[in-house]
Amino acid sequence: MEFTAQMIADFLKGTIEGDSKVTVTNISRIEEGKKGTLAFLANPKYSKYLYTTEASIILINRDLKLELDVKSTLIRVDDAYQAFASLLNLYASSIPQKKGIEPNSFISNTATLGSDCYVGSFAYIADNVKIGNKVKIYPQVFLGENVIIGDNTVIYPGVKIYHDCSVGSDCIIHASTVVGSDGFGFAPGEGVYQKIPQIGNVIIENNVEIGSNVSVDRATIGSTILRNGVKLDNLIQIAHNVEIGENTVIVAQTGIAGSTKIGKNCLIGAQVGIVGHITIANDVKIGAKSGVSHNITTEGEILLGAPADKIMNTKKSMILIKKLPELYNRLSELERELKKISENSSNLSNS
Repeated sequence: MEFTAQMIADFLKGTIEGDSKVTVTNISRIEEGKKGTLAFLANPKYSKYLYTTEASIILINRDLKLELDVKSTLIRVDDAYQAFASLLNLYASSIPQKKGIEPNSFISNTATLGSDCYVGSFAYIADNVKIGNKVKIYPQVFLGENVIIGDNTVIYPGVKIYHDCSVGSDCIIHASTVVGSDGFGFAPGEGVYQKIPQIGNVIIENNVEIGSNVSVDRATIGSTILRNGVKLDNLIQIAHNVEIGENTVIVAQTGIAGSTKIGKNCLIGAQVGIVGHITIANDVKIGAKSGVSHNITTEGEILLGAPADKIMNTKKSMILIKKLPELYNRLSELERELKKISENSSNLSNS
């Protein structure tokens, strides 16, 4: 499809600087911009490309001050990154949507499907499953007994959702994720571990996106819960009875142990480990590779390190660690000098 700068500016409520009639048919990164494409500038690190890119149209923030002349047409908006995301959503919505039930899928006679759904080949929909309107279930998806799927949710190939779990509306679950597998519960005995039945479920509320190869374990009793707006990256482990608050974002390879409660609007970096049975307050930020082993009770706290500590404390420790080789060399030199002084003193005493 072809769009003019004026059409884009009208949609984004932006201000044009340059040719309002220039057209684009594709998008590009600003550093790789070509004629006929639209790019955006949100990160100051890429500002230099604003003056060299060949992109025909560039989205920029309203308050950005130009240092040189720009040959591209500019559209100033309040937030270039969000504006670009809005355009991508507009483009995605224009792509034809899959509908209908493909052959070789299995749908139980007791399952119910809403209108305009898509079910791919080799999907399995068990007894008493309830599926809302405009849901997309891609090939090789498994939905166990009594699963509930809300309107407009997309479930990509190979996802497995075990019995009695529910997924809200406008959710996205990416390939090979497992929802509702047993929590890791065993009672130690005399040389054996007795399995504890996991009889709870998983509740995923609305507007949640889960990446690929994520495991969300069912609760031992009660529910593992992902609240509205939660975003999970790929390769994450969410253990039994965990609760994640609204709009919390968790990056890849993080593991959260059982019964931990995480507040809303938290940001958790990659490869973070969080022990079980603790509480993390709202708006907390945890840096990559941190290990959290205690309650975080202060809202808005920023943590880093293993064990996790206030970020300034960890940074001070890291500075000192970098100085350890220098301090070791100085200590060794002082030891040699002290040894020489001791030897000279001993020689003087003997003479």
